[in-house]
Amino acid sequence: MKHRDDIRNVAIIAHVDHGKTTLVDELLKQSDTLDARTQLQERAMDSNAIEKERGITILAKNTAVDYQGTRINILDTPGHADFGGEVERIMKMVDGVVLVVDSYEGTMPQTRFVLKKALEQRVTPIVVINKIDKPSARPEHVVDEVLELFIELGADDDQLDFPVIYASALNGTSSLSDNPTDQEETMAPIFDTIIEHIPAPVDNRDEPLQFQVSLLDYNEYVGRIGIGRIFRGKIKVGDSVSLIKLDGTVKNFRVTKLFGFFGLQKVEINEAVAGDLIALSGMEDIFVGETVTPSDHQEALPILHIDEPTLQMTFLVNNSPFAGREGKYITARKIEERLMAELQTDVSLRVEPIGPDSWTVSGRGELHLSILIENMRREGYELQVSRPEVIEREIDGVKCEPFERVQIDTPEEYMGSVIESLGTRKAEMQDMINTGNGQVRIIFLAPARGLIGYTNEFLSMTRGYGIMNHTFDQYLPMIPTQIGGRHHGALVSIDTGKATTYSIMSIEERGTVFVEPTTEVYEGMIVGENARDNDLTVNITKAKQMTNVRSATKDQTSVIKKPRILSLEESLEFLNDDEYCEVTPESIRLRKQILNKNEREKAAKKRKKAE
Repeated sequence: MKHRDDIRNVAIIAHVDHGKTTLVDELLKQSDTLDARTQLQERAMDSNAIEKERGITILAKNTAVDYQGTRINILDTPGHADFGGEVERIMKMVDGVVLVVDSYEGTMPQTRFVLKKALEQRVTPIVVINKIDKPSARPEHVVDEVLELFIELGADDDQLDFPVIYASALNGTSSLSDNPTDQEETMAPIFDTIIEHIPAPVDNRDEPLQFQVSLLDYNEYVGRIGIGRIFRGKIKVGDSVSLIKLDGTVKNFRVTKLFGFFGLQKVEINEAVAGDLIALSGMEDIFVGETVTPSDHQEALPILHIDEPTLQMTFLVNNSPFAGREGKYITARKIEERLMAELQTDVSLRVEPIGPDSWTVSGRGELHLSILIENMRREGYELQVSRPEVIEREIDGVKCEPFERVQIDTPEEYMGSVIESLGTRKAEMQDMINTGNGQVRIIFLAPARGLIGYTNEFLSMTRGYGIMNHTFDQYLPMIPTQIGGRHHGALVSIDTGKATTYSIMSIEERGTVFVEPTTEVYEGMIVGENARDNDLTVNITKAKQMTNVRSATKDQTSVIKKPRILSLEESLEFLNDDEYCEVTPESIRLRKQILNKNEREKAAKKRKKAE
């Protein structure tokens, strides 16, 4: 069997923030790819603004570098489990993976998640222990942890025999020795190991074509672009080919454009052969998992599995008293168009209309959905969303709900209250490890609905020192009791107007205020969290009565606490069933679904009767 020695296909996988995108930057810089004039910006592969701000990769990106005559195709994958669908499909396109692990944090839930996907596809692993320059690095322990994880995930003998490279992607250094002083200013050890250990693709360019779409891109000029790997044969611009759809139907089309990847650019090419990673356009409704073949030899590759959504929310047209003030796109038609455009490239998303101006949007988790909402608001959309809910399924006649694997790292002193709080949310403790320096790592299996709204409680309980990571694990039989939810009521404005310092001072002792003085509020808007468990209607717009009597203390002494301004994720976590989050390009407001106090009370009485 012939192999193409001039090419290697490899994916870089890791937990969020372990440095894979920075590592790809260094590989780009130190290869023979970019000319001397190209100035790389930091984390060049993360092209979207949110990716840059949060330091996370959301969409898989591909690039290619040349190193001593070999073309290495590198795919930078998302580390977050909410985008796990991408990782799984990328494993089909490559022959090997570079697993990046932080030299101090070691293996994390998402490391486990991405590695499991890689081992299932039988690709060859290489391990890079990154951030070796950290004073707290513990490379030997981390290599042991990685080995244990490989064994636990059922790796075979060949996979267990993985090479290890020690690196600091930020400084652009690497070496085969775990001693930080042996680091050299080069990425050669990584390149050499990739070329030596990762199998070259089979060269079967003379056989009939098979190309499978693993990722989608979209651009307004050419429409949908299918990105994937040629598994055999070759393809040219102008070829007439058949697309075998997921349901088995066949459509014929002509290849109008082919793109290869080089450095940070997509480059137009004329033809490509087995082993190449390419993008092709010319087909309107091409979808992930479909196979392109010659018309006279239609043989489909196995369909790719796409992760099903586990969480859903209702998206609605904004109908608050302030609707239409700040957004550019506010109509149902515009919102629907935008959601449909998102479906063009995001295969784990589902959108179903439930009324003329509301939709059920389902995704892989809170992060997946909140990033969509954040993108929409930055583009000028205005909308309202409801509290996230888990998607229940029936499996063999049993009602099931999603469970997550939760890993918590916390100082020992907060351990008791963390275990107790997760216990009330029906989480089961699976493991507890003392990681030294007064830190513990605790692993739980928890129902996903128990984790909605838990982050804020967890951070205040551990004074911000705790770190929580969770990933979807499996569907298990439903726990029949009410789990989670908010323990405190809301402070709800009874009036429309501007919040005043005077009234905020009088409300402060009742709970935590979310708005600053002079913020415009409307009746039914949530302006804070009550210290008790019931909702409280407050007048936050009342001004102080002016009198002509002067007091000795005057007004200088009145100082209000800094209000707690909620981010989008915190707002979504705060929501109760009878509340909406109103999202506009400039503001995030929380509100009651029924704005009028009397009508709200009537509806609550009706609900109680019905129960």
